[in-house]
Amino acid sequence: MGKNKGEMKYHTLKELLKNDILSGVYQPGDKMPSENQLVQEYDLSRHTVRKALSILEEEGYIIAVHGKGTFCTERALHKKESKNIAVVTTYISDYIFPRLIQGINSVLSKDGYSIIFKTTENSRRGETACLEDILTKDIDGLIIEPSKSEIVCRHPKLYENLDKYEIPYIFIHGVYEEMKDKPHILMDDCKGGYLLTKYLIDMGHQHIVGVFKADDHQGRERHKGYVMALQEAGYQYDPDMVVWFHTEDRQLKPITSVVQMIKDQRKMDAVVCYNDQIAFSIIGGLHQIGVSIPEDLSITGYDNSMLAHQHPLSLTTIAHPQEKLGEMAGQLLLEKIQGGSDKDMKTEYLIEPKLVIGNSCKNRNQE
Repeated sequence: MGKNKGEMKYHTLKELLKNDILSGVYQPGDKMPSENQLVQEYDLSRHTVRKALSILEEEGYIIAVHGKGTFCTERALHKKESKNIAVVTTYISDYIFPRLIQGINSVLSKDGYSIIFKTTENSRRGETACLEDILTKDIDGLIIEPSKSEIVCRHPKLYENLDKYEIPYIFIHGVYEEMKDKPHILMDDCKGGYLLTKYLIDMGHQHIVGVFKADDHQGRERHKGYVMALQEAGYQYDPDMVVWFHTEDRQLKPITSVVQMIKDQRKMDAVVCYNDQIAFSIIGGLHQIGVSIPEDLSITGYDNSMLAHQHPLSLTTIAHPQEKLGEMAGQLLLEKIQGGSDKDMKTEYLIEPKLVIGNSCKNRNQE
């Protein structure tokens, strides 16, 4: 169609492409023609082509994937229930996630839903890739654990697309600050950090090191509880007694930092750890330099994972009701799918932490 017939308007191009999608010329997941191809094929300006593609994306027929091109979505072709739910977590092999998934599945499978499962490795790039892929699939809802939730969300447009396509989503374990109006289910991690630190203080500990994760919601909240307990007991907060680590350095920094504190003869009698994994990695590092737990140093974890009980040394930790959290997420998502709007629903759901006492802490009051 040439210029002698007049400039083709963007809505005409949009309708042509839409008909091709609905008639099956382009199948779900197929790559659409590029802007350059459409400009040449229909003899149109780039602006006109871009506007047509933009409208198709807004209506949910296509999705632009950064660096890869534009793709036909399944969402556009199935306006009825798909009975698919996407679940995105940071990790799968980690100790708490299998039971979390079990909880989600126990609720959703009763209603005939299947789970499409994805992991981000707690990478923002990984989360972008997962969301882009999900937006090309036909799903009825999403349960997502945000990656590095303490940092500003790098891909808000993808969440806006979920809203646009009316795909309900629930955050678990954390929530981006700028999306706190979206439903989210969290442990009361501030209270958990407080309970652990207060327990150590009540056991006579006065020099308590804290090891926390800087790039997620849980780490910040657990640190907040640690500070509250110290202040309540009249102990001065010392930032030099806190080790902050990130996802990328979680294998080495907690261990090397605490070991270095011991070598520097820093006055310390206990360590509050971000979770059970970190606690046992630190215990291993201290064991290598001859530090005995709990005789020389008390240690606490968080999550009450299988690790906490498989080791000869049982950890004092915080119970994480993985299955319950999963069940709550599944139930909340079902309510949203069945017509519940954000306005009618509570936004934040906090799960009460419970202290689990092991033998990794020594009572210093008896010394």
